Amino acid sequence: MSEKLYTVGKIVNTHGIRGELKIIPETDFPERFAKGSELIIVDAHNKQTPVTVGTSRLHKNMYIVQFTQHSNINDVEKFKGSLLKVEGKFQQPLEEGEYYYHEIIGCKVITEEGEELGLIKEVLTPGANDVWVVALPKGKELLLPVIDDVILDVNVADKTIRVHVMEGLLE
Repeated sequence: MSEKLYTVGKIVNTHGIRGELKIIPETDFPERFAKGSELIIVDAHNKQTPVTVGTSRLHKNMYIVQFTQHSNINDVEKFKGSLLKVEGKFQQPLEEGEYYYHEIIGCKVITEEGEELGLIKEVLTPGANDVWVVALPKGKELLLPVIDDVILDVNVADKTIRVHVMEGLLE
């Protein structure tokens, strides 16, 4: 598996004795956890274990998933704290104006006047809109709300984002 992997969830605990796992989703595509989906478990030591979803159900904002390869709690205990990833070839196409986090993180942020502000280091999802965290010089951060008034142009190919800095954002 030399293809780049993308995180779609985190295994937080076991559920019952039949090898089910509680997974916090980190994807906007719930079909990632549908029966037959091919995922890869990546543990803290970067060991990769390919798995196939056997059963899945949503429970309290988490997915309870059992993989076809595992039917016992003793088989899956070791996966607690691991990440669930998907190969790049399984990424869903997005509509215009939508981006994967990995496409945004690392982009250079430039003002409409051409001033370079820094690089996007994180994407926050607090509520109504996402917030992009820009690492500024001298260790400071700028929180950019992802709204039409602020984000003017996103070019993921060139890894640049042109923004309008609203009054008070840089203070």
